[in-house]
Amino acid sequence: MGGKETLKPLIELKDVSYTYPDGTCALKRVSIRIPEKSIIAITGANGSGKSTLLLIMAGLLDPQEGCVRFRGIDMKELGCKVRHEIGIVFQDPDDQLFAPTVYDDIAFGLRLLKLSEKEVRARVYEVARELGIESLLSRPPHRLSGGEKRRVALATTLVLNPPVLLLDEPFSDLTSYAAEYLMNLIVRLRDFGRTIVFTSHDVDIVAELSDYVYILAKGQLVAQGKPNEVLCNDELLSKAELRPPTPTIIYRELMGYGDKCPIKMSELLSILNKVTALHSHNE
Repeated sequence: MGGKETLKPLIELKDVSYTYPDGTCALKRVSIRIPEKSIIAITGANGSGKSTLLLIMAGLLDPQEGCVRFRGIDMKELGCKVRHEIGIVFQDPDDQLFAPTVYDDIAFGLRLLKLSEKEVRARVYEVARELGIESLLSRPPHRLSGGEKRRVALATTLVLNPPVLLLDEPFSDLTSYAAEYLMNLIVRLRDFGRTIVFTSHDVDIVAELSDYVYILAKGQLVAQGKPNEVLCNDELLSKAELRPPTPTIIYRELMGYGDKCPIKMSELLSILNKVTALHSHNE
């Protein structure tokens, strides 16, 4: 298991367990710490408990055992106040889109805050520009593509400016271009002081994007650490039904196992360029 995160946590879950009414054990004694201004990945196979963990972090599910703290305060004491601090984007964007137009969906939360329509309009257009969805504002959400719906669902949360953003499988159904755009946006949000927690079973995205990784398997935490600490460990990945990152696989096929483990494509290309240069020099 990788080294534990030592920064002061913004969100802390301690020995959290949750079982659904049908008897499915989603989480069993899971403890995690989410530091401020970081990108945290929660990965694991389908059914490992990732979505349940996010719902508990968001205060939408109460754990049956254990406790959840936000800024050191038990979330049960905070009640609905925490909803202004933590925004969540669900795995299925249709769960968040219900208004006649994209504009109305994004404006919905702002209108609940009793803001003037002038301010609502300004903030809707600001987030729409940021996400490249201005051209969609007058369209019905149900007529959008899967990737467009994901961006609109993200906009409905971003427009409220929560310091913490929880994203459940945000890269599902995205083209490579849209995924890269979203990755860059998440990095910018982190650099501007946001805390982002995302779930994904795509180890390549986890390797490229995250500052710290938690790996779940069948509702239990099996590993945690920096990406280069845990994503090269075949035994841990196998336990979680995950494969190594693609750059790691390519490196091993070309170079053998060795003492290096590139998890990002940029790391792999750097190593291969050095090897090529060395061979050219020797010739």
